[in-house]
Amino acid sequence: MTQEFAHDADAVLDRAVRAEAPIAGVVAMVTDRAGTVYRGTAGTRRLGGDDPMTTDTVFAMFSCTKAVTATAALQLVEEGRLDLEAPARTYVPELGERKVLDGFDHDGTPQLRDPKREITTRMLLTHTAGFGYDAFNETYRRLGEEQGQPTAATATKAALWTPLLFDPGERWEYGTSYDWAGQVVEAITGERLGDVFAARVFGPLGITDMTFELDDPLRTRLAAMHMRGDDGSLTPMELELPSPPEVHMGGHGLYGTVEDYLLFIRMWLNDGQGEHGLILKPETVQMAAQNHLGDLKLTMLPGVIPFYSNDMEFFPGISKSWSLAFMINDEQAPTGRPAGAIGWGGVANTYYWIDRANGYGGFWATQTLPWGDATAFGGYLEFEAALYASLEG
Repeated sequence: MTQEFAHDADAVLDRAVRAEAPIAGVVAMVTDRAGTVYRGTAGTRRLGGDDPMTTDTVFAMFSCTKAVTATAALQLVEEGRLDLEAPARTYVPELGERKVLDGFDHDGTPQLRDPKREITTRMLLTHTAGFGYDAFNETYRRLGEEQGQPTAATATKAALWTPLLFDPGERWEYGTSYDWAGQVVEAITGERLGDVFAARVFGPLGITDMTFELDDPLRTRLAAMHMRGDDGSLTPMELELPSPPEVHMGGHGLYGTVEDYLLFIRMWLNDGQGEHGLILKPETVQMAAQNHLGDLKLTMLPGVIPFYSNDMEFFPGISKSWSLAFMINDEQAPTGRPAGAIGWGGVANTYYWIDRANGYGGFWATQTLPWGDATAFGGYLEFEAALYASLEG
């Protein structure tokens, strides 16, 4: 890693907090297979506040949680305790009760029918089970507004009781599948998902500050959430996920630091090897990081609830697949990320990527809504591009 990259990366962070429509603050880091090679911070934890962003700032990770849930599930596959092809109701009977929503009748009542096939855990991990999110799907948004369906952010059992949008296996739809995958892990282990993570993932990785349940010491380092207004203004919000939650939501519930998440990224760079032990076998990592969608492809996520998300898509115009834990860009990205790399992000504009071919990964963390914010997302793309420009140089 060159001094030139560090200089360029620092400049990207600085621009993001000084932009015409700035973000409050950002923490960004890059790791190679051996350790963290860049740490950068800019701005403050809360707009107008006195606490600067620091490398130990705590963030709501949102959908960056999904890859950790997938890792715990893959461990159970290795142990022969989870069959990805078996009906998922084998482990969580409620999954066998899900019906397909075929529209609404004249008075708005949902019209439900039995699915044509069973949901498998593989479908949960590839977002092909039929579940969606109200933030990206008009039908789910309508269920919330007209039928009182709780949003996933409530972290309740009731939030999981949504119908399917299509027959399992027929297409890719981003949604609550990983929350259900977390329920599968809990059913097999007999433990809460956070306890599974702590013992089987976080401990061997050396992760100390990642949790579903915020406590007061972590709150002292917590970055505030901010909302972008239509006029470009940024407003701090008193917004936290429920803590303790009724359900440890495997799709979005974790809080943690960038430094800790880099330990997780580094494990994927190192074929499953953590700081203090093996998390996954090398052959599992190789298998899981491949395309598991077949000919199906990712689609743009339409922002049907503007509070949560703009229309959102990584690298428009480029074919994208899904592994058993991550998005895969099938072609080289405009940032320089090579074809076959993996990554994803979270709704508060946290983003990460893992380039196993070159041995680098990075994480960019803000607390800004909605997803796809021009300054936050644009800054992330600049940050990633700066790394690949330095590698080419």
